[in-house]
Amino acid sequence: MSEWLALALAMAGACLVVVVVVLVRHRKSDRDEDTSETPDVIEYITMMIGVVYAIVLGLAIAGVWESRSAAQDDVQAEAQSLHEVSARAEVFPADYRGVVEKDVDNYVSFVVNTEWHYMRTHGEISPEGTELLAKLRTDVAERAPQNDIEAQAYQAMMDKIAVADETRTSRGGNVGPTMPGVVWFGLVIGAVVTIGMLFALQIGRSRRELILAGTFSALIGFLLFLIWDFDDPFGRGVSVTTDPFLNLFPFLGS
Repeated sequence: MSEWLALALAMAGACLVVVVVVLVRHRKSDRDEDTSETPDVIEYITMMIGVVYAIVLGLAIAGVWESRSAAQDDVQAEAQSLHEVSARAEVFPADYRGVVEKDVDNYVSFVVNTEWHYMRTHGEISPEGTELLAKLRTDVAERAPQNDIEAQAYQAMMDKIAVADETRTSRGGNVGPTMPGVVWFGLVIGAVVTIGMLFALQIGRSRRELILAGTFSALIGFLLFLIWDFDDPFGRGVSVTTDPFLNLFPFLGS
């Protein structure tokens, strides 16, 4: 089942539950119950619960979006650093340049074609990818620069490899859900309480009221799904992509 189909079913289920509860409640309610007015204190409490929950939802969405954006920036920095290593190797002799470029190509090919899937299934970066990056560092470091131009390029290459290693480590730290379980507990309980307060307002069974109640519950369901989808930057529908590698290393797309 696709994530979008699951979202549609969840939203439809939320609407259906609210509508059914309203209809059943009115069918079984006491005929002498006065539903024409709602006490002011209930309206005030309902308003405050809605405001507080809206703030919590906003902070949660901002948090997971920031985590996803940071993960995408790390991927961009990693790809750019490796591209710079290949570019700066141009000042070296052909044999050494060929070794460096081969190491870079092997690493980025592994990341795009193998490690991305490995991260989604295992929840961590691959040890083989770490070994490939270590091999690149070793091959770059083993040749001492022969002149000033090579010395400048050599230092820049080592710096860029360090950046790639750092961003790779950060990428590994962003694999898997980033939202603490206690936050999810609060979000779910808050959704139940917020939707439940609809019944404290003595909602009626008219078509307009049922549509509004169903739409409101579906909106809460969509926002929770949005947080859940962004919570895993590499493993779900709206995930971090390999586009930075594909853009800087065109051979990966062939």
